[in-house]
Amino acid sequence: MSLLTALVIFSSASFFVYGITFFTSSKMKDEFIRFGMEKQGISVAVLQIIGASGLLIGLMSNFILLISAFGFVLMMFFGISVRIKIKDPYSAMLPALFFLLLNLYIALEALKSYAV
Repeated sequence: MSLLTALVIFSSASFFVYGITFFTSSKMKDEFIRFGMEKQGISVAVLQIIGASGLLIGLMSNFILLISAFGFVLMMFFGISVRIKIKDPYSAMLPALFFLLLNLYIALEALKSYAV
């Protein structure tokens, strides 16, 4: 198994868990309320599940891998932005920063197949 494949599987599994946890844990719903985004919680959870599926499908299609990974880069960027806005400690932003960088790496690796 290549490093890229392992990272894609790790990121995908993580976002499946995050997405599903929203529907099974009141703590996740409470976090969206704390963020002032209670109406967006379901949408974010569904997008996480769709994106996680896209990462796995992307193992067979670089285009889908690129779109899914870049989608998570954007999602994590906005997640960090929200945490900055509500003045969370920087340590609370580390998971989002980690997944932003991880998916940026995945997206850049997928993009290499389009290089001239």
